Amino acid sequence: MLEAAGVGAAEERVYRFLVGVREADAPTIAAQLGFDVPHVDRLLGTLHDKGLVGRAARPPEGGPESYVPMAPDAALRPLLLRGHEALESARRGVEQLAEEYRAGGRRHDAGQLVEVITGASVIRQRLRHMAYGASEMRWLCKARPVALAAAENDEEWELLARGVRYKTIYERELLEGPGMVDNVARSIRAGEQARAVGTLPVRLVIADNATAICPLVHASGEMRVDAEGTTGPTDRVGEPTAAVVHSSSLLDALIALFESQWVAATPLHVTDSGELADFDGSPRPAVHLADDERYLLSLIVAGVADKAIASQLWVSQRTVQRRIQVLMHRAGALTRTQLVWQAAQRGWLA
Repeated sequence: MLEAAGVGAAEERVYRFLVGVREADAPTIAAQLGFDVPHVDRLLGTLHDKGLVGRAARPPEGGPESYVPMAPDAALRPLLLRGHEALESARRGVEQLAEEYRAGGRRHDAGQLVEVITGASVIRQRLRHMAYGASEMRWLCKARPVALAAAENDEEWELLARGVRYKTIYERELLEGPGMVDNVARSIRAGEQARAVGTLPVRLVIADNATAICPLVHASGEMRVDAEGTTGPTDRVGEPTAAVVHSSSLLDALIALFESQWVAATPLHVTDSGELADFDGSPRPAVHLADDERYLLSLIVAGVADKAIASQLWVSQRTVQRRIQVLMHRAGALTRTQLVWQAAQRGWLA
């Protein structure tokens, strides 16, 4: 019964006996349990080391040392905790070995790098399985979803509340669908980082940097990849087919594709009135720039140094840098090059 806590069967018999009598010496225990005295001495020693028994305060004059049982909850809790930690360590070890096994298999068998799954329900199930095991999800969402519509992605709000990060790029045609603006606004309020572009090259979902799912769609219909690597129509007409891409150079390329689209996309935000802003893609400025901001942007585009810009605007160089950071934040740009690109895309200098 106590083996899970690291207590052997013989140790448990001695401990249970002491719990019943409250105090006993080794000869008495040996006589009652049918053990030899040296064996009982060893068992009492291990029980003492584990904190399950203690020595009596005053042993009889010249007699053998007596032992008393310790409270089982106080004594066994640390043992159970150590057992739990050992099991958890073993579980992590098994997971690491399993991943090493899979990685080794992928290195020796290229067919394991890409797994092909067919059917909308199968793809939805795999997407949800990926999401619940990830710390970050990245989505490229095109119009006319293949397997999982945004309105059906109920687990996103639950996972956002748990701290899972979501970065999503929406195709503008998708945002024009019924209810999509409210749906995306709700996701942004829940913590999703969202951006929009005119068109996306592919549909894509990436879980952490470990797995990606990319639907396989051909102009003439759905495609499949068989065991020999050849392609052809799906066996089930009308059923979508997707590739599950595991850690590989191909996955690295898909991650790079997402990041390049992210840099080029326009950040979405929810206004104070609860509306979704900055997704219409019109050439007019998405925000109203003051004349001095427009002038500052024109100097940046012209390649004028910060010191010279400060002289032109009659402000300090630090103020120039601070204003540039404000513009970069409003444009969702991480570098000045991205700021210039976003300014051109949004027509801020038109």
